[in-house]
Amino acid sequence: MRKKRYTKYKLDTMKEDLELNKSYPKVLIQIPMYNEKEVYKLSIGAACSVSWPSDRFIIQVLDDSTNEALRVMVELECRKWIDKGVNVKYETRNNRNGYKAGALREGLQKQYVEDCEFVAIFDADFQPEENFLWRTIPFLLENPGLGLVQARWKFVNADECLMTRLQEMSLDYHFSVEQEVGSSTCSFFGFNGTAGVWRIQAINDAGGWKDRTTVEDMDLAVRASLKGWKFLFVGDLSVKNELPSTFKAYRYQQHRWSCGPANLFRKMTKEIILCEKVSTWKKFHVIYAFFFVRKIIAHWVTFFFYCVVIPLSVLVPEVALPKPIAIYIPATITFLNAVCTPRSLHLVVFWILFENVMSLHRTKAAIIGLLEANRVNEWVVTEKLGNLMKQKNAKASKKSRSRVGERIHLLELIMGMFMLHCAIYNLLFREDHFFIYLILQAGAFFIMGFGYVGTFVSN
Repeated sequence: MRKKRYTKYKLDTMKEDLELNKSYPKVLIQIPMYNEKEVYKLSIGAACSVSWPSDRFIIQVLDDSTNEALRVMVELECRKWIDKGVNVKYETRNNRNGYKAGALREGLQKQYVEDCEFVAIFDADFQPEENFLWRTIPFLLENPGLGLVQARWKFVNADECLMTRLQEMSLDYHFSVEQEVGSSTCSFFGFNGTAGVWRIQAINDAGGWKDRTTVEDMDLAVRASLKGWKFLFVGDLSVKNELPSTFKAYRYQQHRWSCGPANLFRKMTKEIILCEKVSTWKKFHVIYAFFFVRKIIAHWVTFFFYCVVIPLSVLVPEVALPKPIAIYIPATITFLNAVCTPRSLHLVVFWILFENVMSLHRTKAAIIGLLEANRVNEWVVTEKLGNLMKQKNAKASKKSRSRVGERIHLLELIMGMFMLHCAIYNLLFREDHFFIYLILQAGAFFIMGFGYVGTFVSN
């Protein structure tokens, strides 16, 4: 609490100095989007409402939409704000080369960006508060070695369904522990791709945006860190955004988030080891803790232990897993992770089962990334529903039940059959009561295999 009061006092003081000296740095706000029909008005409106001297910031809408009618709608929205006196630039491309990284890179090459010192990036479903720049820019002005200030995310649809509640638990842990610790110990963490402010000099120094993987944000963060730039995570500054609420969108997102880091690890390990600008400790942190443990091993251990080792141990009489290893220690660790979202502690069992199912896809994606196999560069924009579910919820749910083919996922069903077989065997021939867990986990695989998780909107 004392630290927060000091930080607020510090920010207020820096704001007063800026207003007194009238020395406002010029800021660029980039909003990359692709066919964002449901949310484009929210992000553009929020960005245009940000408090900063009107002649010292530019809103750049980078529209890669392939829907011509939607492009017209986005351009009209930009013109509406231009008429209100906001400096909005609407940019389009004839191709999607480099996807998001390509759009951001080309946006920074525009002539009117040359005198901008900082760039804030918001995905199409993100809605920054009015004081966002006043809460971030002063940190960059005070510390010339600071390359990035990252805010946390606040989920506007966390209560939409059970799946979004469980996602909230995972991401709250990511922000409250992983990014907070990385910021305070090594001044390094992976840029989240949005809700952050970069020093443009740091981006250029790192070699700019690259599209060699599907995690262009993490790629830039690692390269900038190797150049000696530091990062700051501001945990008490939140930006509203939307969680994927359909299982299909969530699966695509998790594939990208798991495959991309593994592929980047393959491409950058040698570069990190040979880097001379950072300490050995930081190299160790990036290679071992950031990449190897959190982005690869964590997925593999979760899947193979909970979904392979425990079930197989039931079928082999000679194998006896001690309960502290199989139950007590993992349960304690999981509970401590769930503390980051106190309002959802009662959902911790569902969270465990859900994360175990998703570890199947994350493990597969990590292997694809390491081997650069098929789908390694697959980029599918996460679907945002905006107000669609509020408007059409009942109608969409009725239509969806007739299109069962879209909801069947064979991998989950196969794993469910395997877990159910092990549960029945344990119930009949063993006395260690693992069948309780196995039946619950089999049920989770079946529920997700038949698509009865999240919301479902018919095409």
